[in-house]
Amino acid sequence: MSDSRREFLKKSMLLSGAAGLSSVLPASIQRAFAIDPAPGSTFLDAEHVVILMQENRSFDHCFGTLQGVRGFNDPRAISLPDKKPVWLQTNEKGETYAPFRLDMMDTKITWMGSLPHSRASQVDAYNEGKYDNWLIAKRPGNKMYASMPLTLGYYTREDLPFNYAMADAFTVCDQNFCSAMTSTTPNRSFFWTGKITHQWDGIEKAHIRNDDFSYAKLDWGTFPEQLEKNGIDWKFYQNEISCGGGWKGEERAWLANFGCNLLEFFAPYHVKFSERYIASLQAQVDTLPDEINKLQEESPSSEDAAAKNKTAVAKKQAALDNARAELAKWNKDAYGKLTEAQKKLNERAFVVNSGDAGYRSVTTMKYKDGGKAREVTVPSGDILHQFRKDVNEGKLPTVSWLAGPQNFSDHPSAPWYGAYYVSEVLDILTKNPEVWKKTIFIVTYDENDGYYDHVPPFSIPDNNKPGTGKVSAGIDTEVEHVRLANELKQGVPEKQAREAPIGLGFRVPMLIASPWSRGGKVCSQVFEHTSTLQFLETFVNKKYDKNIHCDNISAWRRAISGDLTAAFSPFDGSSPKPLPFLDRDKFVQDIYNAKFKAEPAGFSALGDDEIQAAIKDPSAIKARQEKGTRPSAALPYELYANGQWNKEQQAFTINMAAGMQLFGEKAVGAPLTVYAPQSFTDEDGRTDVCRNWSFAVKKGDTLDYSWPVKGFEHGKYHLRLHGPNGFFREFKGTAKDPVLDLRCEYPPDVKRSQA
Repeated sequence: MSDSRREFLKKSMLLSGAAGLSSVLPASIQRAFAIDPAPGSTFLDAEHVVILMQENRSFDHCFGTLQGVRGFNDPRAISLPDKKPVWLQTNEKGETYAPFRLDMMDTKITWMGSLPHSRASQVDAYNEGKYDNWLIAKRPGNKMYASMPLTLGYYTREDLPFNYAMADAFTVCDQNFCSAMTSTTPNRSFFWTGKITHQWDGIEKAHIRNDDFSYAKLDWGTFPEQLEKNGIDWKFYQNEISCGGGWKGEERAWLANFGCNLLEFFAPYHVKFSERYIASLQAQVDTLPDEINKLQEESPSSEDAAAKNKTAVAKKQAALDNARAELAKWNKDAYGKLTEAQKKLNERAFVVNSGDAGYRSVTTMKYKDGGKAREVTVPSGDILHQFRKDVNEGKLPTVSWLAGPQNFSDHPSAPWYGAYYVSEVLDILTKNPEVWKKTIFIVTYDENDGYYDHVPPFSIPDNNKPGTGKVSAGIDTEVEHVRLANELKQGVPEKQAREAPIGLGFRVPMLIASPWSRGGKVCSQVFEHTSTLQFLETFVNKKYDKNIHCDNISAWRRAISGDLTAAFSPFDGSSPKPLPFLDRDKFVQDIYNAKFKAEPAGFSALGDDEIQAAIKDPSAIKARQEKGTRPSAALPYELYANGQWNKEQQAFTINMAAGMQLFGEKAVGAPLTVYAPQSFTDEDGRTDVCRNWSFAVKKGDTLDYSWPVKGFEHGKYHLRLHGPNGFFREFKGTAKDPVLDLRCEYPPDVKRSQA
């Protein structure tokens, strides 16, 4: 037995509760801190970028209590139409709840499944920026838990010690949003391709739902194809792909990639040439004819039975016809006719652990929880076998993507074993100092599931609808919208169809681990899933003198979202301070044992006195962050938002700008949101409380936007403007106020070289 195999089996024992994780979780991080690159080196001195996108967790849900981030102590939190602070959400019964802790070890929460996170439920929770519909839109689908405000549940350091340790060791990004306000696969499409829209039957089709994707079907360009064309080495690692099925019992949850490799859905990668898929087709061709014959030979006992028999025959015949047609297209001979370039795409996209004899099987571990006998299923093999092998043999490519099985994905449909997977990847990377000192490891999440986050995502105005905001010239807003008429034409049920911007979606965690992002920093630049593609563009183009550009990324996204480079700083040669890692952590054992514990009970409807106290002082809510601050990454924002009363137009005007005086070409644009906390009536007579307007200003540009005073209740204008990194302005007054010109300017003595 090899050392790597023995080591993996040893760690698999942890899943059975046979031992704690005291030697696993801290070790990889401590080792990472002890490995130094050359002083003065930068992220461009890296040679490997390793990327893992996990599943379905919001930022507040994971890191709302982490010190020094925009979490539960946020002084810039919005208010709701009913004047409550954003933390206080009200259900259809009029009951109001606040965020509450989900105890991962002493309750069965991690075994209770996921919450609604469809396109409709996401849009409905957002509620045009009013942000007051979370409990209604995210009501648990499981009837047993339907009355619980689970969407407001969050974890703490005690629940997620490894996640918090990573944040304390490296850099956490607290303004990282989903690309789309929807579920998993569309967000992953942005992560690997930069978009989700294309022309379909002459109209724009937004692949905004999971079922808009199917194996080997889509054909718009993907980012790995650009790497391949430019000679940049890359691989996508997983234990086994999803296409082909054939799993039994718990095998799929422990062994397949959970559909997290988006490349399976794109035609150029030819996923259906997989051995598993061809075998499944052949099995249908071999067995279905006999099943059909037996049904046809039966003598039905009634007309109803005859009708059911006829339907069953038709379904099996359709399946047989499809299997034969598919097998004629996807077979070994056809694969042999692919070009070498096509074969290379297929091989790189679907790197599986076929070199490990146990990669398609599971085993059972037995142990005792106190006096009770327990048993848990675990993989027989090493789910990171090929990745581990490539790292150990010095064959790690320039860009690596990873997709773990469902049980290691952090998805709420499975117990939260994912910290082990992240730890193991970091453990593999840090065992060889020569590898780690030239590696960047990015961990993020595709979407928030149904879990609440208090920061409304930045959105985009609709140039077809006056009164929704404004963008800089050259930004096409149409490509970022889903039209109701198109949805209905394309077969989306009316109750599920939504006309709304595609995104952004809600905040999700992102951790960036590398020698150039350590130090327990927070980076508060606006990022979304295309930011990782933009980072790869920057990294590859500067390091290898290439000219890769992902044309799929819209002008709006490039204007408002950064390329992750702000999260890095040159290595200064200093020694890190020791971190307070937990000594004894048996969380994997405890997670399995938690399956047999009670449901969460740490919530209760707030009384009127509690609600009024929170309205008066939002810090009255029980959810609070750890004490202290953390270093903040320097950001290239130079933002302005100055308001003036326009006497001629009887309107209040805000001048918004993203300057370039301090940072030159390194400066960035920004998204901005303005909302009116009081009642506002537009030119069409529509009246709203907490009406929202969205803006996007490119670097070096200025936007002006005016609100007629007659639209505000009693002629009293009141506007709040939110931007990146807590940028905030509030304007309040009437036409009778003195004419003042108040501006917030940057200090005139700031030198660009200091920025």
